[in-house]
Amino acid sequence: MSRAVCPGSFDPVTHGHLDIIARASALFDEVIVAVGVNPSKRRLFEAEERLDMLGRACAGWRNVRVEGFTGLVTEFCANQGARAIVKGLRASSDFDYELPMAQMNFALTGVETVFLPTSTGQSFVSSSLVKEVAAFGGDVREFVPDFVHERLLARLAER
Repeated sequence: MSRAVCPGSFDPVTHGHLDIIARASALFDEVIVAVGVNPSKRRLFEAEERLDMLGRACAGWRNVRVEGFTGLVTEFCANQGARAIVKGLRASSDFDYELPMAQMNFALTGVETVFLPTSTGQSFVSSSLVKEVAAFGGDVREFVPDFVHERLLARLAER
């Protein structure tokens, strides 16, 4: 069985993330969406909230499951029996950032990294940009699932 890990913070999950997850689910028997849990980093949504939103967003794929992890993604891959990490690339700058990590991950554990280019309509979308635009009152509804949009607006209203 081929198993891959699709790691990220997903703060919040966007349609760009879901595009990569959907395409990875067509390539691998099982995809584990690994939500990074790092208590030292400030996120808009707590780990449990991100896990919940991703679980709901990924419910339509039978071969996708959502898990939280701390530490190195390669350790998580080893614990899960995953031989590949799937990363989405929006632009060449993403590749420049991700390539050294992919090479280190392979050198440490032999885990391969598979890069998938984002779909054209999602190439500019990032969680950070979605949060920033929404914080200034911009309409980001087309970039996130409806239930994520509602939670995003509610969280920003709390601040």
